[in-house]
Amino acid sequence: MTTSRDISFHLNGVSTERSVNVRKTLADFLREDCGATGTHLGCEHGVCGACTILHNGEPVRSCLMLAVQADGTELTTIEGLSPQGELGAIPRAMKSNYAFQCGFCTPGFLISIAALLQDGNRPDERSIREVLSGNICRCTGYESIVNGVIAVVAETEASES
Repeated sequence: MTTSRDISFHLNGVSTERSVNVRKTLADFLREDCGATGTHLGCEHGVCGACTILHNGEPVRSCLMLAVQADGTELTTIEGLSPQGELGAIPRAMKSNYAFQCGFCTPGFLISIAALLQDGNRPDERSIREVLSGNICRCTGYESIVNGVIAVVAETEASES
């Protein structure tokens, strides 16, 4: 019985090929085999959202997927949101709004926010809260995170005017 399989995928825009154990989760594969340690593991049951990544542009819980399911796909982790190491609009807004404290949940939140704002979406506060409800933060009251997203939306609208 084959216990590993060769897969190819794009990770944060870079074409990548690896051999992977067919039972390894995508979250463990990203962290251990690909060095994408910004993908955090919290509950390992898909509840907390810390392991959220973009899979073909859609937010998914990487702890609930097997790495072999990434074959032929496009994956974006938190590292892919700031490829040059510069803070993008979303992390800058979160920082200026003091959105996070310990930072453990930050990658999952930022990926969820990036997915919400992709393709020029301009969500209202209700939509923002709905998306953020899929991530758990034990340090904040979520208000500062919501305010950060509202700030990103306002900044984007102002820059387009």
